[in-house]
Amino acid sequence: MHDINVTPLVDVMLVLLVIFIITAPLMASALKLDLPQARGAPVGTPQQAIRLAVDAQGRLYLDDQAMEPEALASALHARATAAGRTELPEVHLRADQRVPYGRVAEVMALAQQAGLMRIAFMTDATPPAARAASTP
Repeated sequence: MHDINVTPLVDVMLVLLVIFIITAPLMASALKLDLPQARGAPVGTPQQAIRLAVDAQGRLYLDDQAMEPEALASALHARATAAGRTELPEVHLRADQRVPYGRVAEVMALAQQAGLMRIAFMTDATPPAARAASTP
């Protein structure tokens, strides 16, 4: 017999492939990160910017006016489809740090469903020590 039998090699490769497929997601989810706190670059406030806010209790605000999710969705859609607009406005989203991420994701989804894809997360650039000193 002058041929090399590759069947055992194929079997070993398939077993290794299955092991890799099973262990790869486990390795990715086991990654522990301690993300740094950083200040971003200052963001200008264009006149067309839509200001959304979510307070610690999860209430929604559009330009500092409290709104229910359904009313917010229709208001965002109206602003996105305003006549004479050459480009869609940017959404400035301010969320209290105690708000669960799920609530922020819901607000982002409302904006995206209205056609607003440019969303900026607003942060407080003041260091915590300076913020505590300025509070009466």
